[in-house]
Amino acid sequence: MPHWSRLIRDVPDFPRPGIVFKDITPVLADADAFAAAIAGLAAPWRAAPPDAVAGIEARGFILGAALARELRCGFVPLRKPGKLPGPTLAVEYALEYGHDRLEIHADALPPGANVLVVDDVLATGGTLRAGVALVRRQGARVCAAEVLVELSPLGGRAGWDDPAPLRAVLAV
Repeated sequence: MPHWSRLIRDVPDFPRPGIVFKDITPVLADADAFAAAIAGLAAPWRAAPPDAVAGIEARGFILGAALARELRCGFVPLRKPGKLPGPTLAVEYALEYGHDRLEIHADALPPGANVLVVDDVLATGGTLRAGVALVRRQGARVCAAEVLVELSPLGGRAGWDDPAPLRAVLAV
């Protein structure tokens, strides 16, 4: 296990009763741990970086932007509804505790761009699948979907039926 994994804390009953939230903010607050986590995300892409990293709101922004800088490529935010000015594309999805929607600027990615979709945690996989679908709606190619932490008991990987590879730096 990566040394930074000891900093991840469990928050019971958040955001709803019965959910155990994996809080990565202590990893982000520790400079060495944060750098090591980003290095773990970046490792497979150093030889052939993507054209862009698409990060899913909100912690996917933090990881995705840092990863894009590390790989010297662009960053594209995938946001919750109503947060992006101008024309957007949207996709609705189910998550472990309800429903939501993601949006992207309609002109965020050129057709054929090679994009890595990033989020902090894989639970059921709904949010990550939505991010992948949204990037593809722009005509971009998804080289992979990547998360810092995979919550294995929640079955996100088992339900992953997308052709894009799914990678987690840490599975718990």
